[in-house]
Amino acid sequence: MTENYLLLKLLHIVLFVYWLGGDLGTFYASRFVAKEGLSAQQRLTALKIMMGVDQGPRICMALILGPGIQMAFNLGLIQIPVWTMVATWLVCLYWLGMVLAIHFGHDKSYVPRLTKIDFNFRLVIIGLCLFFAVQSLLGDKSIILADFLAWKLVVFALLVACGLGIRMMLKPFGPAFMTMVQQGPNQQIDSVILNCLAKARPFVYLIWVGLLINTALGMHLIKP
Repeated sequence: MTENYLLLKLLHIVLFVYWLGGDLGTFYASRFVAKEGLSAQQRLTALKIMMGVDQGPRICMALILGPGIQMAFNLGLIQIPVWTMVATWLVCLYWLGMVLAIHFGHDKSYVPRLTKIDFNFRLVIIGLCLFFAVQSLLGDKSIILADFLAWKLVVFALLVACGLGIRMMLKPFGPAFMTMVQQGPNQQIDSVILNCLAKARPFVYLIWVGLLINTALGMHLIKP
């Protein structure tokens, strides 16, 4: 077991911890965004906390493929050229760059376009993960040699898909929340906000389950 492998393993674990922990924090903060009895300003503060905490999971999702694939590469569990491994890290960094640019862009003109690019980019990631995973599970071991790695890619693709599902379910949330801030809380707007959060909640639960499944696969099946 080399120092490089241990560092990659530590990074992979830290990314998992901050992803799951950040998701739990975001989920808890979301309950105060439409909590009856809170003023518009109090709810806005809760939203800022929720969005800030949510950057942890977003960053972790973008980066976690890097150390995971690198560990598999180092152990000989996947067979890819070195340049492909380098490209994987560059893709992760590009993804991270988009996440940060969207978060810190606020009202910048490029944010809507970049958000659409980010959405389509995630669709590509889902497609690639499923393609290579299914190829391996059907018997083609030219790239992925271990079935558990293929299953981890399947689960990761589902995690990314759940993130997109949350984004789609929350589409009406932004306009409704801004109306609430401008006009003050009322039952009609609260109903829209609560409905959005309720529709997104199943995807959040699936992400938690998926993270635990992938962690269990990694802990019990990777033997350096």
